[in-house]
Amino acid sequence: MVMTESTMLPLGTVAPDFQLTDVVTGDSVSPAQFADKKGLLVMFICQHCPFVKHVEQQLGQIGRDYEPLGLGIVAISANSVETHPQDGPEQLREQATRLGFNFPYCYDETQAVAKTYTAACTPDFFLFDANQKLVYRGQLDASRPGNDKPVDGADLRQALDAVIAMQPVAEAQKPSIGCNIKWHPGQEPAYFGA
Repeated sequence: MVMTESTMLPLGTVAPDFQLTDVVTGDSVSPAQFADKKGLLVMFICQHCPFVKHVEQQLGQIGRDYEPLGLGIVAISANSVETHPQDGPEQLREQATRLGFNFPYCYDETQAVAKTYTAACTPDFFLFDANQKLVYRGQLDASRPGNDKPVDGADLRQALDAVIAMQPVAEAQKPSIGCNIKWHPGQEPAYFGA
C-alpha cells in the first residue's frame, strides 16, 4: 500500500470551477451552486481505497452533521476505470447509497477537475470559506488503517466549525495521506510525486 500526501494547495486559492454529474441523481454539479453557503467542502475519495474505507462512515456523518448548518459538500472520484474498474460510477453510486451520503458524489472521468485542485490522494480534502477561498487542505484526523487512533474527523471538523462560525481557520495543517489517485496511464500530472 503506497502512501501519498496531499499537495497542500496554497491557502486563499479560489475554488476551481467544474461541471460534473452526480452519480446518484444525474444532476449537474458545480461550485457556483454553493455560492450562498457558509463554505464548500470538496472531497476527493473513491470506492476501493483502504484509506477511504477506513474513514467513509465518518464522511457520511460529516455530511449529516454539517450540511444542515449551511455547508456545501461535494465528493469526487477521479480514479481511472481503465486500471480500477471498481471505482466506476455504478460502484460509486452503491457506496453513496450504502453510506447514506446526503451530498453529491461525482465521477471526474477526464481527471481534469482533480488536476485543477492538485488532488493527489484519496482521501484529499479542500475546504473553502463563504467566498470560496481555500482555508483548509489537510487530513481528516490522525487515524490511519492499523494505527488504532479514533476516526473522529477532529482536524477537518475543527476547520468546519470555524468556517460555519465565520472564524479564521488555523493555518497549521497536516497533509492528508492516502492511496495515490489512479491516473490514466501516462497522464500523471506534473505535481504528482513532487
